[in-house]
Amino acid sequence: MPEIRKATRADAQAAWDIRKLSVLAQCEGFYPGHLLEAWTSGVPSEKWAELVERGFYVAHDDAAVLATGMIATDTGRIDAVFVHPDHMGRGLGKRMMDFLEGLARAHALPELSLDATLNAAPFYRRCGFAGETLSLYHSPRGFSLECVPMTKRLTACHA
Repeated sequence: MPEIRKATRADAQAAWDIRKLSVLAQCEGFYPGHLLEAWTSGVPSEKWAELVERGFYVAHDDAAVLATGMIATDTGRIDAVFVHPDHMGRGLGKRMMDFLEGLARAHALPELSLDATLNAAPFYRRCGFAGETLSLYHSPRGFSLECVPMTKRLTACHA
């Protein structure tokens, strides 16, 4: 069973590759090819490596990183939840979301938020997120994608 741990700078390339493969496997048909190309082209930068080291978590087995996810524990913002296509459909995305929600609860956050890609919105709804309206995500890479802003209220746990 894969474990989830805090990512390190050494995970930056694997996180980049999983992101690219996941987007290409899951987003085709939801976004035009030129946007998929803009989203997945290039190589990981130093800024990417710093982001991975600062905020990412990875699901891994003995051989490789299989999935990624990140949360800003000051705001409850979730991002970069990606599963390697060879491991999709095995519950890794849900496990990552449960893990990130656990971190949010540990930080006493009242709510989680994210921008879902059009293909991923049904998954996030199954994870308890709500949101129906379309918005535009403006990538720092210079393109915009339709997305679904979503939130999930976290109820306080009482002992």
